[in-house]
Amino acid sequence: MTTAMVCEGLTRNVSARSVSWPAGLLRPDRSGTPPSLHSVYVAVLAGLPLVLTISPWLLIIGIAAIAAAWFYTGGPKPYGYLGLGEVFVFVFFGLVATVGTTYVAIEKITALSVVLGCAAGALACAMLVVNNLRDMATDRSVGKHTLAVRIGDSATRRLYILLVSVPFLLIALVTVASPWAIITLTVAPLAIQPCRAVLNGAIGKELIGVLGATGRLQLAFGYRHGCNGSGCVGMKKQDNDRQEQRY
Repeated sequence: MTTAMVCEGLTRNVSARSVSWPAGLLRPDRSGTPPSLHSVYVAVLAGLPLVLTISPWLLIIGIAAIAAAWFYTGGPKPYGYLGLGEVFVFVFFGLVATVGTTYVAIEKITALSVVLGCAAGALACAMLVVNNLRDMATDRSVGKHTLAVRIGDSATRRLYILLVSVPFLLIALVTVASPWAIITLTVAPLAIQPCRAVLNGAIGKELIGVLGATGRLQLAFGYRHGCNGSGCVGMKKQDNDRQEQRY
């Protein structure tokens, strides 16, 4: 779903701005197949072995994810232009991605994976919110009713701050059960610059830098938490217990 949405978003942005890209990068190939559809093929090939070895329920989740990716900007009424993009991004980029990965690893849904899924979803939504904030004027002029268009400039900026703050509040809660998680809070300074820019009224091209900074924050947050082992220790223990039960 991630790669499909990225390709759809890039294609939309490139089309809207008449940007010149290397031939074939975002355009349909000689067969007329768009890049987003190729990403679906890759997702299916990668996911089928998991469906066969872990659980057939993963097939339903996979189909839902592909449908969510496609109808984000596709179909007669793309939900991304109805103000629902953030809802689906939170669910699929956050909860489904994190909880689903945990389930594939240990065949169990844990409270920790749900909490961290919410953190990941919030940061993913922050990326979408700042992108829609940048495009608010053009989206409004062509009838695209994104959440930013619906709630207005000021509320969208406050929403961005909230979405960037929530992951760190959740990590503070996680430290109660897993003290090592506190290391993840060391990436908090990366949130200062983009939040300050949004609060100071950055618009247009200024928000491109905010978008990049938000992406770096998301990457650093995931990397730092993944490396500190706070989420992995419990998963490893549960996986060992599961292996012992099998044998």
